[in-house]
Amino acid sequence: MYINEIRAMSTDDILDKIEDLKVEMYTYRIQRESGELKDTTLFRKTRRDIARLKTALRERELAAELVTGGGSGDAQ
Repeated sequence: MYINEIRAMSTDDILDKIEDLKVEMYTYRIQRESGELKDTTLFRKTRRDIARLKTALRERELAAELVTGGGSGDAQ
C-alpha cells in the first residue's frame, strides 16, 4: 500500500482499513505460531501498512490544527 493511495482515502476508510489490518495481523500471528504461515514477511508488511495509515491520520490531525490555529499556546 502506497502513501499516495492512503492520502486519497477518507478518514473513515483509513480507520476501517486499520481495523481490518489488525484482524489480519492477528490471523497471521496465530498462523505463525501454529506453523501454518508460509510467507513470514506478511506480518512485517501488515505492521508497516498500519504504521503508514496511522501516519496519514496524524498528518491530517496536524494539518487541521494549523488551519484552526490550535497551537500549543507556549508563546511568551
